[in-house]
Amino acid sequence: MARGLPTIASLARLCQKLNRLKPLEDSTMETSLRRCLSTLDLTLLGVGGMVGSGLYVLTGAVAKEVAGPAVLLSFGVAAVASLLAALCYAEFGARVPRTGSAYLFTYVSMGELWAFLIGWNVLLEYIIGGAAVARAWSGYLDSMFSHGIRNFTETHVGSWQVPLLGHYPDFLAAGIILLASAFVSCGARVSSWLNHTFSAISLLVILFIVILGFILAQPHNWSADEGGFAPFGFSGVMAGTASCFYAFVGFDVIAASSEEAQNPRRSVPLAIAISLAIAAGAYILVSTVLTLMVPWHSLDPDSALADAFYQRGYRWAGFIVAAGSICAMNTVLLSLLFSLPRIVYAMAADGLFFQVFAHVHPRTQVPVAGTLAFGLLTAFLALLLDLESLVQFLSLGTLLAYTFVATSIIVLRFQKSSPPSSPGPASPGPLTKQHSSFSDHLQLVGTMHASVPEPGELKPALRPYLGFLDGYSPGAVVTWALGIMLASAITIGCVLVFGNSTLHLPHWGYILLLLLTSVMFLLSLLVLGAHQQQYREDLFQIPMVPLIPALSIVLNICLMLKLSYLTWVRFSIWLLMGLAVYFGYGIRHSKENQRELPGLNSTHYVVFPRGSLEETVQAVQPPSQAPAQDPGHME
Repeated sequence: MARGLPTIASLARLCQKLNRLKPLEDSTMETSLRRCLSTLDLTLLGVGGMVGSGLYVLTGAVAKEVAGPAVLLSFGVAAVASLLAALCYAEFGARVPRTGSAYLFTYVSMGELWAFLIGWNVLLEYIIGGAAVARAWSGYLDSMFSHGIRNFTETHVGSWQVPLLGHYPDFLAAGIILLASAFVSCGARVSSWLNHTFSAISLLVILFIVILGFILAQPHNWSADEGGFAPFGFSGVMAGTASCFYAFVGFDVIAASSEEAQNPRRSVPLAIAISLAIAAGAYILVSTVLTLMVPWHSLDPDSALADAFYQRGYRWAGFIVAAGSICAMNTVLLSLLFSLPRIVYAMAADGLFFQVFAHVHPRTQVPVAGTLAFGLLTAFLALLLDLESLVQFLSLGTLLAYTFVATSIIVLRFQKSSPPSSPGPASPGPLTKQHSSFSDHLQLVGTMHASVPEPGELKPALRPYLGFLDGYSPGAVVTWALGIMLASAITIGCVLVFGNSTLHLPHWGYILLLLLTSVMFLLSLLVLGAHQQQYREDLFQIPMVPLIPALSIVLNICLMLKLSYLTWVRFSIWLLMGLAVYFGYGIRHSKENQRELPGLNSTHYVVFPRGSLEETVQAVQPPSQAPAQDPGHME
């Protein structure tokens, strides 16, 4: 061990040089992340999160077992479905450029408890996702050496046959996670530099696969003699879509990193759009050339791309593909380990999680404690667990987060501005408070003129026709319409998924119930659309709200209901564990609850002119005190 210490010290010095870090001049920087990521950095983070192990494993498995050559249609439909969720993340990332992703978005719109549960689920997604990618990385590297690593471990360490555990301890997977965590803890610039390198290699390998694949393409492989283009029919295409949807879930790393973006209002939506387009193009083109090179039924689902070149006699190309897969999985692993501690940091900064994870290292400007602690946890899971039985956890947690983010977009669009609960700038009180997290600062300060309709009120042009809706208190109709929309979306999902199987409805009953719920769904959307929304010309906003978020909600619910009941049971156990953490620790240390306690003598408010989420922090001081120091701000 003594000989290894200089190596670790050298690594730390190298990371500091790469970061070009300066000593801190202000201790307040210890509680904030560093804005150093450009649009290119965010784009490659998103590409790295999406174009990874799914390209090299998922494509072949879906093509052979689910959709055939029509897997390219499955990827196309999945890309459109992912775009609906990505638009919601893009608007939130531009309007609220703070770390936390789905957790923060839910906190802003729905409150603390729901936000904690979503953050708790996102933690599980990143932990299991990182362990699964490390296992896949280890397995792919092991196959390149004819399983010599596995044989050596089983011979000298041993193997076991225990449910939920792997056949042998995967030291290689655990080691790559620890190494990646060490680099991520060195700072955002180091992580970005590594991600740039691996992403560039991965994209070059994908370009190589597409070019050589089209040269070797044989259209006969799509002919009826080989089973046709869609051997499993339309149902196979849609079943493939359900699987391919999870190949695009990495774009949320961009929203999770928005606090470290140099210009989040512009770069976050742009990076999400570009990365999703690159990932969709890569998946569609690679699946096209894969099924044109060799018959779809002859693919090896575990290493389809490399095996396809082996079948055509290009063994050297297979080694290039294998190297590209290693680089691609490295980018996925870096993206997951980059986002995981930032979600923990956001929850800890709000007091909902242990405060040690809210500390940001004064030199690297990253949450080192969260990076190392959860890196160790992820490495431990990768070392011991057989993650195949737990992978569906990722699907359920991700879809639930997408659903809450889409709902949050609707809530915030129709959210009516309200006066602050604490003394405002015009009437400072004797005692005010100061908190360090973003969520404590959420105060809606109304600055609109009375003659201008506020969000949540009926549009003036529709009052002659829908005057009966104007008799209710502002926001009440929107609340009821949103509740009916969510209830009808859940019903539509249940009818579509279980109508012919579990519910055993007659055909006329199936059509009637689907028609009634669809009418209720559309009526609720029309009622929502008749009310005033928040419009900002200086920020990216989703078009056709509430239609696009509502479609995303319906799609996510349908995909969640298609998961097995065992997944829901395991997920419920994880939720119960989260509730125990929240009620045992979070609710007592929450900064939101501390708002009522007498405290310090200064307050920071976030001012939202015109009821919108504008990132302007205003310091409020009693007149008898000196002017406050410059408050933290968000670009």
